[in-house]
Amino acid sequence: MMMDIDTDPPPRQFDQVAINDNDVRNIVLSYLVHNCFKETAESFIACTGMKQPADFPVGIDKRKPIFHFALEGNALKAIELTEQLAHNLLEENKDLHFDLLGLHFVELVCSRKCTEALEFAQNKLTPFGKVHKYVEKLEDFMALLAYEEPEKSPMFHLLTQEYRQHVADSLNRAILAHANQPSYSAMERLIQQATLVRQCLHQDFGKDGAPFCLKAFLKS
Repeated sequence: MMMDIDTDPPPRQFDQVAINDNDVRNIVLSYLVHNCFKETAESFIACTGMKQPADFPVGIDKRKPIFHFALEGNALKAIELTEQLAHNLLEENKDLHFDLLGLHFVELVCSRKCTEALEFAQNKLTPFGKVHKYVEKLEDFMALLAYEEPEKSPMFHLLTQEYRQHVADSLNRAILAHANQPSYSAMERLIQQATLVRQCLHQDFGKDGAPFCLKAFLKS
């Protein structure tokens, strides 16, 4: 006699869990502070009556110019300010230093300053070619010089605002980590955790919601 097996999804355990408003506000504030939205953070604090973090203005005021210079493609200025704020950060983070130098190279190429771009690459980027992991990306940077319209080249993504955003975000996280602060905001951590849980559930459960092991048993 085959036993009846309940394949209905288990009862939801968290329907009655209360969400603390202060926790939600802290998550939102951490995201604003992390991403240097100073004015918005100040307005949010004023509207909610939250207590302002002790290092709130100082932390943002030092990071915001660096973040925006990188975002605007002014990588040399971002490097200069980063070295003033965290002297050995880029020396210890070669990947980030290479990406910032690459941003400046791209700006020179986009400005059609090809001779200056080539000289900069020879002086600043070529030394990275001694390390295997930089070779492919270095070749992509240099290949931009071969196109009259680099925006239409196969390496066009290096010229996009999305790529600048990626480098600026990486720099911002590195500065935070160097100051012994979380490199990701609480909101980003929650999104990462939710994504991971969803992926795990997708792997462990079939389309009908039953675990793979249970589905195999039902077929036997």
